[in-house]
Amino acid sequence: MTCHNCRTECRKFGKRGTRQRYQCQQCRKVFTDARDNTLDGIYLPVEDAERVLTLLLEGNSVASIVRITGIHQKTILKVLQLAGEKSERVMAAKIRNLRVSQIQADEVWQFVGCKQRRKRPEHDPTWGDTWTYVALDPVSKLVVNVTIGDRDQRTTDVFIEGLAQATTGNFQITTDGFGPYRSAILTTLGHRVDFAQLVKVYRATPEGERRYSPAEVVSTEIVPVCGMPNPELICSSHVERSNLSLRLGVKRFARLTSAFSKSFRNHCAAVMLWYCWYNFGRVHKSLRVTPAMQARIADHVWTVRELLEAA
Repeated sequence: MTCHNCRTECRKFGKRGTRQRYQCQQCRKVFTDARDNTLDGIYLPVEDAERVLTLLLEGNSVASIVRITGIHQKTILKVLQLAGEKSERVMAAKIRNLRVSQIQADEVWQFVGCKQRRKRPEHDPTWGDTWTYVALDPVSKLVVNVTIGDRDQRTTDVFIEGLAQATTGNFQITTDGFGPYRSAILTTLGHRVDFAQLVKVYRATPEGERRYSPAEVVSTEIVPVCGMPNPELICSSHVERSNLSLRLGVKRFARLTSAFSKSFRNHCAAVMLWYCWYNFGRVHKSLRVTPAMQARIADHVWTVRELLEAA
């Protein structure tokens, strides 16, 4: 540290919190070491921010991270929001005009604040049931597009428009039986895709069965919609398996817990962080590389710090 007035070297003079203080031996002025501002205004060491994100990506709740690290809850949420915004920019920049042969699309349910049936007029308008739309390439296991919102026509249109921008050329797409997919895909991708829906038929829940038991699938029906879809490729198993990874890796999606999101912004940040990490930083066991490396849009396994330092 150099004195601003005398231009001479200062000597250490205790600490202020975790920041080093210095004193000029000539004019006796005291200076404090400049804060590290590498995290866009979050005054937290990068190593601590990296640790927080690693714990989040391993399925820990914010409350448990507070207990493990001693870092304040608001600071953890700021780091999450920053990482979520950077993850969204990375996904948008890296996954563009991607050539794929197949896409599987599905939606994952969760809620923010409260479930839809318990929502009251005085509640935040962003509270209630929230759906995460996911488009996955079953060959590279890359999540090509993610959209978060209501399960309606408008959100479906936005999701398919994002998928159109992320891909190029012709491919086959499989969705579930959700009706809005038809108009969205036919309007935006109709000239580029062979489209089929895989409709599942569920058995009625037997009387006395536990409340949260999953419904049993008794049969599936293949419904070709446009083009000439290959029956052997009409499948949604890979994207449904990725939904399980999401529920295991993001505590906000765990059922029957109080770890659900209380803020829509934090929910979106957690989802985008997870999928960016899934694509670029998490080695897929069957591929032995990350999905981004398999799709040839990355040449190495990303670290959490790389994600934090991304533009």
